Amino acid sequence: MNVPLVVTQFLDRAVTYYGEKTAVITQTSSLTYKELFARVQQLSRGLRAEGVQKGDRVAYLAPNSLEMLEGFYGVFQLGAVMVPLNIRLKPEDYLFILNHSEAKLLFVDDELYSLIVPIKDKLTTVEKIIVHDKKKDCQETGYEEWLSRFSETAFEREEVEEDDLASLLYTSGTTGNPKGVMLTHRNNYLHALSSMHAIRVSDRDVYLHVLPMFHVNGWGAPFYYTANGATHICLKKTDPKTIFEAVAAHNVTVMHMAPTVLNSLLQYNEEYAPAIQQKLRVVIAGSAPPPAFVARVEEELGWEFLQVYGMTESSPLSTYSVIRPQCDDLPLKERYRMKAKAGFAMIGNEVRVVNEFGEEVAHDGQAIGELIVRSNGVMKGYWKNEQATMEAIQNGWLHTGDMATVDEYGNIDIVDRKKDVIISGGENISSIEVEGTLYEHSNVLEAAVVAVPHEKWGETPHAFVVKRPSSDLTEQELIDFSRSRLAHFKAITGVTFVEELPKTASGKIQKVHLRNEYWESTGKSGRFVN
Repeated sequence: MNVPLVVTQFLDRAVTYYGEKTAVITQTSSLTYKELFARVQQLSRGLRAEGVQKGDRVAYLAPNSLEMLEGFYGVFQLGAVMVPLNIRLKPEDYLFILNHSEAKLLFVDDELYSLIVPIKDKLTTVEKIIVHDKKKDCQETGYEEWLSRFSETAFEREEVEEDDLASLLYTSGTTGNPKGVMLTHRNNYLHALSSMHAIRVSDRDVYLHVLPMFHVNGWGAPFYYTANGATHICLKKTDPKTIFEAVAAHNVTVMHMAPTVLNSLLQYNEEYAPAIQQKLRVVIAGSAPPPAFVARVEEELGWEFLQVYGMTESSPLSTYSVIRPQCDDLPLKERYRMKAKAGFAMIGNEVRVVNEFGEEVAHDGQAIGELIVRSNGVMKGYWKNEQATMEAIQNGWLHTGDMATVDEYGNIDIVDRKKDVIISGGENISSIEVEGTLYEHSNVLEAAVVAVPHEKWGETPHAFVVKRPSSDLTEQELIDFSRSRLAHFKAITGVTFVEELPKTASGKIQKVHLRNEYWESTGKSGRFVN
């Protein structure tokens, strides 16, 4: 009889073979895998007591914490669905996601509870809010007190099939409202097997959670590091100083993060030169870094640089970039350039770069096409959005919207976005959403938002605006306006006032002209800057 591929098996394995080994270290505590398992049983019993049933959605608004980590397994034992929430959104965003997902319970960290207060009375399906690390002035149920009421004995799990929904992850994409990406147990399970091979995860690893766990299940890290009995280091806040201290204190061997975070570590190291000799792997996904960036990581920090590529809709990782044996004799500079690319397919993934006719482009590093992916990690679809699902998945292939080239060795290099998504600090921003906010200003006649280069964030939103006649609207006023209505990472960072916007014959604004004109004016030859 086949064993169903469900992610609860990962913690079971860790308890069986690594029960007495340290599973989680936080700023205030340390737990073995047996102790973590006991808390997960309490959580599952608590969820059942609150009426959570198989298929119900349970939302989490929390930083990288023990409570967030154990939530994945506690929720899954009931066959319920985890809905991790981006901690950098606005209350209105949470209102949409919580109501759209029809979440039944909401777990929220005390420090983030203020984001829920303004919308609490508008939530249509949330029956209870439970607060992690609750302070005395909060009137909601406190997590630890609530958890302590339930037994640590093994929970009688619901029967879960591998094609059952495990997590529901909201991504902005290119539309105004976020889309809910449905990932099954099979998606997450097979993605974990593929990723742990590529990243070389072992029971000797000490993993520092820098990448937020809400971000595509932390790229699956709560699954494959747990399955291998690795140690999780959970810090609620991570700045360069804290990261370097944690690396030294816990002998960290691996971290995942966005390029901007790694860049901040390089800057901190340059300024303070912390004496850390720990060898580790740093796994990066996001804007393609220049080869010099890779060189600094490996030569100045002594860390191994691993570039990966993926998107929420593919669980998320599909490719990775390492130097294969046949390329060992290439010049060092060329090997750094190769490491900065998206790379080649992980086991269990098929990737192609195709032209508008669906034909693979030449492997010459010049011909550009769209990257498409086929794998067991590709989502079940978008929650309550069949049209968007059919547009994204065609003939079994996920169309990523990323434009890329392929070199003679088969390495994929992302060169542009097919759509106008802005990637700032590793977060996707919908230009349409930002434009919609700008149009709320009474003095904005027309607006178009494009990505422009930014030294810290890779790129940020820049607005081209046609003002209403006789308006004295200023750039700073419009920037402040957007910051007051959007999460700050989505707000525009600059404005160019124009008499008119370039348009096609049908009236569609030609953003490509605006983007190219801006890049040419800055003298930049590529899309990303360090």
